Amino acid sequence: MIGIPLGLVTANALEWAFHKYVLHGLGKNKKSFWAFHWHEHHAESRRNDMHDENYKRPLSSWNSQSKEAAALVGAGVLFLPMMPVAPFFTMTMIGSGMYYYHVHKKSHQDPEWAKKHLPWHYDHHMAPDQNCNWGVTWPWFDHILGTRKPYLGTDKQKADAERRASRAKAQQAAKESRQAA
Repeated sequence: MIGIPLGLVTANALEWAFHKYVLHGLGKNKKSFWAFHWHEHHAESRRNDMHDENYKRPLSSWNSQSKEAAALVGAGVLFLPMMPVAPFFTMTMIGSGMYYYHVHKKSHQDPEWAKKHLPWHYDHHMAPDQNCNWGVTWPWFDHILGTRKPYLGTDKQKADAERRASRAKAQQAAKESRQAA
């Protein structure tokens, strides 16, 4: 049974490190397989106030969402050989990958839910500094390693939200003006 807490801690550590060093490290290189995370997922999230329309597309389409799912399945397969000797650990690792996909997808389909349940992930995408808040499922390693930087609910976030709303209103008015002409 010790495998369950060990699996939760290991999964969170791997999630933190993978997000920081692979998805953001290698992913900023446009030629990298991992570029989908920074150049598609982050761009889409920033453009649409945390929404990522790729999560509405089927997994059979090769986009940032399906690449994420493939990477999680691949990670789960890597842990399968441990099943005979560490079944609780292995199942916790696989379950953590499934949970990650579920909450990550939900946070980008329902940003209000993300603000309430995963504020650290909202902060990762919407704060000016997107190179912090690496945890998605839990912010444990962000706290341990000093990379948790709150944004939601701060004066900066409120000012940014007002500026985005004002910009959206001006764009809508310009669009309506062009249509009326």
